[in-house]
Amino acid sequence: MKIYPAIDIRGGKCVRLLKGDFAQETVFSDAPEEMAARWKAEGAEFLHLVDLDGAKAGTPKNLDTIRKILSTIDCKTEFGGGVRTMEDIEAVLSLGVSRVILGSVAVKNPALVEEACRRFEGRIVVGIDAKNGIVAIDGWGVSGDIEATLLAKKMHEVGVGIIIYTDISRDGTLSGVNVEATAHLARESGAKIIASGGVKSLADIEALLPYEADGIEGVIVGKSIYMGTLDLNSAIHMANHKR
Repeated sequence: MKIYPAIDIRGGKCVRLLKGDFAQETVFSDAPEEMAARWKAEGAEFLHLVDLDGAKAGTPKNLDTIRKILSTIDCKTEFGGGVRTMEDIEAVLSLGVSRVILGSVAVKNPALVEEACRRFEGRIVVGIDAKNGIVAIDGWGVSGDIEATLLAKKMHEVGVGIIIYTDISRDGTLSGVNVEATAHLARESGAKIIASGGVKSLADIEALLPYEADGIEGVIVGKSIYMGTLDLNSAIHMANHKR
């Protein structure tokens, strides 16, 4: 199982939000590239980069910061936040990121997702963020009026191999990952799922491991590694070696 340290960017800074609420922001670093270097040094092989300004605006806003990160470290990365056109996808991939995460556009324009999967095979990931099982879009501020499971199935059918599933009610709360809903999404969709939201400690990593066979291939860790409730190196060791 892969461990994905998250670097959420707002105004060029590394921040964390509580349940996606922009009014409940904690700044952890003025230099996201330094955080990226730290997580790389602690064993990270794949970083999860999010442009929070982009998610709200509908177009990427922190690409200069992404360039700094990519010039600082040699590490695989996935990037999301406001990527909603083919031009956006091309621009982000041209920076050197490994994968692009599509979110709101998966609800609004699934045909674009299908085309992107054809053009950039293996480099398109879909992020499904949900409240009570219903997809939220546009920086989590608007209901997508579709069940997460149904959207996941549709995305897998058009060629999406990996889906990031975030339980918004748990994101940034350190209240524990929603193992049951994540495993259900994996079984129902047929896609590989990356769990996100609520991870607090090694117990959360351990709880996910039995569901690798169902399709949970990784987990995003954010606030826990910034607050120190989870040691990244220990989490990576557990994910790689404990079976």
